[in-house]
Amino acid sequence: MAGEDNNREARRGNDHEESSPLLQVNDTKINSKVDTKTAPIVPPPAAEEYGWTADGLPVSNGSVIGEPIGRNQWNSGLFSCFGRNDEFCSSDLEVCLLGSVAPCVLYGTNAERLGSAPGTFSNHCLTYSGLYFIGKSLFGWNCLAPWFSYSSRSAIRRKFNLEGSFEAMNRSCGCCGSCIEDEMQREHMETTCDFVTHVLCHTCALCQEGRELRRKVLHPGFNAQSTVVVLPPSEQTMGRK
Repeated sequence: MAGEDNNREARRGNDHEESSPLLQVNDTKINSKVDTKTAPIVPPPAAEEYGWTADGLPVSNGSVIGEPIGRNQWNSGLFSCFGRNDEFCSSDLEVCLLGSVAPCVLYGTNAERLGSAPGTFSNHCLTYSGLYFIGKSLFGWNCLAPWFSYSSRSAIRRKFNLEGSFEAMNRSCGCCGSCIEDEMQREHMETTCDFVTHVLCHTCALCQEGRELRRKVLHPGFNAQSTVVVLPPSEQTMGRK
């Protein structure tokens, strides 16, 4: 009797296993989950590192597709006193007149366009005027104001990604690039060239910066607002039949 009972229980177990084929699927799923949990996690590949300049532009890979970013050219040359014959010709003449007669006003307007904070014009114009008169009275020429104003040329060059004097010299002769190891040294050389430009050709540098800013930046006091003109409907008459 005991043997018959054991045979019956074995048959029931076999029938139960045969009648539930999903057990094998569940076992495979459980095993796969265990494998995924125990499998080692492969870290993602490290992102490619780029070097960046002081103005936020990449050194070697300038765009998303990896093309190098070239420097923009100034709209006018350093010695283009009267500017260019375009729609800004009257503004260029005004810049030339201010640079010759009142460089403090020209420098103040350049600083005002570059950073439109309240009081920018008065702070820069008065400081420039004080250094101008001290240099004129003590040394006989405007030798102190360029020490204060040359930083605006560097700020304009960085903001609009303009080609500096050192890079232009290296592009023309190719004799200065071997001594530069990274972008920071290049930026230091460009800043030095900006200072030398303001010391040797101060008025021409201020005029070139003024022409560049007036072509690219609106005056902070100019609030361009669209004006909507509403015309009344035309007089209508009813026709008679």
